Amino acid sequence: MNGADTQLFAINCSCPLAFGASASISKVMKLLTNIALAALIALPAAAQDQTILERWEEDRTQVFDGSEIVLEDLNWVARPLVIFADTPNDPRFRQQMDLLLADVEQLAVRDVIIITDTNSNELSDVRTELRPRGYMMALVGKDGRVALRKPAPWSVRELSRSIDKMPLRQQEISDRRLSGE
Repeated sequence: MNGADTQLFAINCSCPLAFGASASISKVMKLLTNIALAALIALPAAAQDQTILERWEEDRTQVFDGSEIVLEDLNWVARPLVIFADTPNDPRFRQQMDLLLADVEQLAVRDVIIITDTNSNELSDVRTELRPRGYMMALVGKDGRVALRKPAPWSVRELSRSIDKMPLRQQEISDRRLSGE
């Protein structure tokens, strides 16, 4: 293709890829190739996006940020344990997280999803629904009702006992015994 043909192509083409008389077909092809490669790279990344529940099912010991949680989405599936603080440096918050992470497997067995919210300036769904003041730990049952609100850290043992007293948890334990798990 000579310079006149390139100019004719650029003038006759009304697409956004017509860059003018100085643009060559090879530049246009490189641009199209780059766009196609970018699209191919983006597709698998989009396919890997998972919901909070899918991520939790993969690893029940991970801790989620309150800004990405809608409590209603967890109803009848998980027991949200939400730890609030005005800052991640709050000593009670740090102590609570240390207590939880020391025996997180016991909470995972009880379908507990751990959620933290340490940004009091951002009104997340969790913060709006549970309305904490400073540090607070809240345990929400699978039915969506707040089962426990505490202004001080609790151990996994104390939390496990409270969860095991819930009627739905007692039913789960009974069902597991009957099924032989």
